[in-house]
Amino acid sequence: MKKFLTIIGIIVTFFVFYFLQANFFTWFNIAGIMPNLFIILTLFIGLFIGKKLGFVLGLIFGIYLDFLVAKSVGFSGVMLALVGLAAEYLDKNFSKDSRITIILIVMGSTIFYEIGMYIFQILKWGIAIEILPFLRILAIEAFFQIILVIILYPMIQKVGGIVEEAFKNKVVSTRYF
Repeated sequence: MKKFLTIIGIIVTFFVFYFLQANFFTWFNIAGIMPNLFIILTLFIGLFIGKKLGFVLGLIFGIYLDFLVAKSVGFSGVMLALVGLAAEYLDKNFSKDSRITIILIVMGSTIFYEIGMYIFQILKWGIAIEILPFLRILAIEAFFQIILVIILYPMIQKVGGIVEEAFKNKVVSTRYF
């Protein structure tokens, strides 16, 4: 029951993030560039719940977003799914208790996601490769993501601990002879 309620909470959080992304951050942006809250959500799922659910929910969320705003369906879902999958491996190798580690993971995931989306746009639509404007956009978005993670870090840790407890029941049984 805890897992079901947690998944419902994640889905509600997705819609709240979508509302923020579509409404609030269209007014509150830096040079016309908005943060990508869905990368943070997918990372959160992958880090605190696990790669299977991070992969699946990243794929579902990305496809849903593609239906709503993109010209082609699927690639955003694939990229978010890969972010969710990578988060589980990052969880095994790095500590979630360090704010610096979380910031670096978010920054790296944002760079990975945006480079993947840019390559897809180049291949699919044949847009011209413009490295300097892309790097400017990437730097501003990564900076925005870092600011959000710094602000939201205490909540991420608290909710993450609760969610992790619901999904990763690590029961240690010891036997003494």
